[in-house]
Amino acid sequence: MPRFAANLSFLYPELPLLERFGAAAEDGFRGVEFLFPYDHAPQVLAARLRAAGLQQVLFNAPPGDWAAGDRGLAALPDRQAEFRQAMERALQYAQVLQCPRIHVMSGRVRPGDEPQVLWRMLVDNLRWAAGQAQARGVGLLVEPINSRDMPGYLLNRQDQAHALVMEVDAPNLQVQMDLYHCQIMEGDLSVRLRQFLPSGRVGHIQVASVPDRHEPDGGELNHPFLFGLLDELGYAGWVGCEYRPRRPGPGGTRSGLGWMRRWVV
Repeated sequence: MPRFAANLSFLYPELPLLERFGAAAEDGFRGVEFLFPYDHAPQVLAARLRAAGLQQVLFNAPPGDWAAGDRGLAALPDRQAEFRQAMERALQYAQVLQCPRIHVMSGRVRPGDEPQVLWRMLVDNLRWAAGQAQARGVGLLVEPINSRDMPGYLLNRQDQAHALVMEVDAPNLQVQMDLYHCQIMEGDLSVRLRQFLPSGRVGHIQVASVPDRHEPDGGELNHPFLFGLLDELGYAGWVGCEYRPRRPGPGGTRSGLGWMRRWVV
C-alpha cells in the first residue's frame, strides 16, 4: 500500500506553514515534504514534526535566488562555491529534521551556456555533494521537471536523470520520479514505472493530476491503476502529494482527500 506524504508547500495553503503539520497529521498523513524550509529554524520545524508524530521525508536544497529565476545551482559552473554552501546548509537541516533525502535542483540552461559544460559541472558537483551527504547518512535526489512549468530546466526526462545517476555512480544518489512531470514530457507511465523501478534508482515518487496539478483523482491519469502498479512492482518508498487543491480556501485540502481514503487504513 502506498505511503503518502503531504507536500506542505502545496497543501493547506490557507494555513501558515507551521500550522500545516498538525493539519496533515489530523488528515491521516504520516510523512511530509516541502520545497524549502529555510524561512524557519530547523529546531522549530523539528518540534512541529515531533508534536504531530510526522516524519520529514524530503525537502529541496537551496535553489539560489528563486525570485530572480534561479531553479538550482548544481549545473552552473560560475556558482560552484554558492552550491557548496547551499548543500552544507541543507545537510544541517536534514540532520536536525532527521530527513533521509534532499532533492538537489540542477538549474536552468541560460543563454550562451554549453549543455556539455553544464552536464560536466552537474556530475562533478553531485559527486562532491553525494560524498558529503553519505558521511551524514543522507541520500540525494535529482528530478526531471517538465519544460512547460519550468522552461529551460536542464533535466526533463527520466532517461536523462537515470543516465546522470549512473554516471555519478554514488550509492546515495537516486531519481525523484514525479508522475505529473513524467506524463507531460513522456507519457506511457506504466511502461516508465516498469522500466525504472526495478533498477533501484528511484528513491521517491510524487503525484498530481494532469494537466491541472490538482488531486490525483481526475484528469488524464488513472491513479488507482498506477498506485496498484507501485504495489505490484514492490515500491516501498514514499509517494509525495505535490498538488494544488482544487479548493484552495479553508478546508479545501481536507475536502479533497477522498481519493486517499481507500489507501490509508
